[in-house]
Amino acid sequence: KHDIILTAEEHSVIGGLGSLVQEIASEEFPIKVTKIGTQDTFGESGTAQALLEKYGLTAKAIVEKVRELSK
Repeated sequence: KHDIILTAEEHSVIGGLGSLVQEIASEEFPIKVTKIGTQDTFGESGTAQALLEKYGLTAKAIVEKVRELSK
């Protein structure tokens, strides 16, 4: 019933929740799956808030991504 699926996870998007959702969805439905999380990069140190902002995982960033994908 939806045109997009967006997953957000606080770790690498490779092999994570988004990959699982994408795999399952592709078996049944032609739907775009967008994954928010750290890309293929080494881990970093910082405050939790700073890292959430850097990787687009704040509530505001996730809402903005949903709006962007819904256009």
